Amino acid sequence: MAIYHLEAKIISRGAGRSACAASAYMSCSRIYNDYDGVQHDYTRKQGLVWQRVFLPAMAPPEWQDRERLWNAVEEQEKTKDSRLAREFVAALPVELDKDAWIKLLSEFIQEQFVADGMCADVAIHDTDGHNPHAHIMLTIRPLTDKGTWQHKTEKEYLCVRDGAEQGFTAAEFNAAQAEGWEKQYQYKAGKMKVYMTAVEAEAHGYERVSKYPKCTKFGRQNPISARWNSEEQLVAWRAAWADTVNRALEQAGREERIDPRSHAERGLDEQPTVHEGVAAQVMERKGIISDRAELNRQIKADNKLLRELKAVVVKLSKALQNTIPAIAHAMETIRQNMIVLRYGALHYQYRRTDAEAYLAKAKPAYNKYLELRHTIQAKIEERKEVQRQRDETPVRSFLKRRELSARISSLTEELEDLRNEEAFIVQGIDKDAAGMKNLKTDIANTEAAVQRYADTARMFTEELDQEEQKFAELKHQANELDQDELIAARLAIRPEMEQKAEFEIQHTIIKEINSWTIQDSILGVDHSLGEVRLEETFRHRQQQKLRQQNKQNNRKHRSREWER
Repeated sequence: MAIYHLEAKIISRGAGRSACAASAYMSCSRIYNDYDGVQHDYTRKQGLVWQRVFLPAMAPPEWQDRERLWNAVEEQEKTKDSRLAREFVAALPVELDKDAWIKLLSEFIQEQFVADGMCADVAIHDTDGHNPHAHIMLTIRPLTDKGTWQHKTEKEYLCVRDGAEQGFTAAEFNAAQAEGWEKQYQYKAGKMKVYMTAVEAEAHGYERVSKYPKCTKFGRQNPISARWNSEEQLVAWRAAWADTVNRALEQAGREERIDPRSHAERGLDEQPTVHEGVAAQVMERKGIISDRAELNRQIKADNKLLRELKAVVVKLSKALQNTIPAIAHAMETIRQNMIVLRYGALHYQYRRTDAEAYLAKAKPAYNKYLELRHTIQAKIEERKEVQRQRDETPVRSFLKRRELSARISSLTEELEDLRNEEAFIVQGIDKDAAGMKNLKTDIANTEAAVQRYADTARMFTEELDQEEQKFAELKHQANELDQDELIAARLAIRPEMEQKAEFEIQHTIIKEINSWTIQDSILGVDHSLGEVRLEETFRHRQQQKLRQQNKQNNRKHRSREWER
């Protein structure tokens, strides 16, 4: 389905990137970078669907050649940490075809970037046929009407007049000077260096120590650059991308829509998935479970359950009649949902407990293992040194050699004891020597899992409380109904609803259901609803009614016999 993804990045030398390399990569082409003399060749790269360079009216026509465009950018930027280009990576809707992608991209780029004076280099990638996306590289230095680069920032002199200080660019200073504003320079006043005007310094006889006037730290930013770099502009671009894509989907007759707002901003209860990234996807394709991918699978399952629960509530709220069968079905449906939610809460509480138990065992063992390894290594080094001393001791120094030999034997015994202790620790946590090297990573992953299990269990518990509140409200509405008939209707459909609960657990939480946990979930739900012995109480009441009815029938029979 169509998803919203528009990621903004800055390509800068400070991060070790170059505009020429980035353009060559996205266009699967060969570009020579004049700035550093590096040839970037990505002609063997696969997945390029379409590429194009868009230019505003004032840009030189030869910049249609992306190599000349980005070399012009590289040439203009002089510093080793210059910002070279802005890049957007946008997900394209799989519901549309290539022509529709090109049309919506061209429309978006012309309206949002080229019309505002930027040069745009665009490429569509779809390596595996399931992840179509666009790379958009944009120039970040504005152009003049004649097609030359403007300044990103201008030096701003801090001038003074009558005790007030104000900044002026070089172009503004001539007019400001006529109005009495003066530049400030650094002068040596005793042991201190201070900024003051030339007239004031001359009056005190101070010596100027720098030829550079006082300026603002970063200069004055070009107002066009300032707008392009603002948070407000990024928000506007993100909204414009959603509008463009939604318009294309509507024109194609599709119902799908995308939204740049977060789940919280949209008022959604569902959890957003996390960005998996290339590394996680590669691991999954190799059959290795990635933490991020596993977390997303759990989030999707939780969101599916939440949607189904909401759908049930909506369906029940639209019921036209509060008949006993309808109320009974509604109450048992909520009970079924509560069983599923309680099972989820217990399941993740148990997983958290097991993980914490593992940490309580593994962390001290790992620390002890590291301590032993350090001690063993020290003993080995000490034994080598003693061995060296004995080898260098002359044979005639019998007592000295015997003393050193005894020390070697003692160290060997100590090493054997330490290695036995090390083996005992390794065996105690079901690891081998190779596994101990990965134990630190296992502990870190388990600690992260503990928090994840706690958060998931809390989510299930919160939803369980909400369902319990719904049950209480429904039970209150049913007070005027015949309670025996209502309970009988509920008990009649209960086995089916409990089977549905188990099916839901298998498809949203865990495939292998634990029978003890399911019974604990059922008992816990009935206890929270105050219905632990509902069936037993109902049968007892029915037996009492039957006995009462039999007594009344017997009295009527005896009365008719007496009348005869």
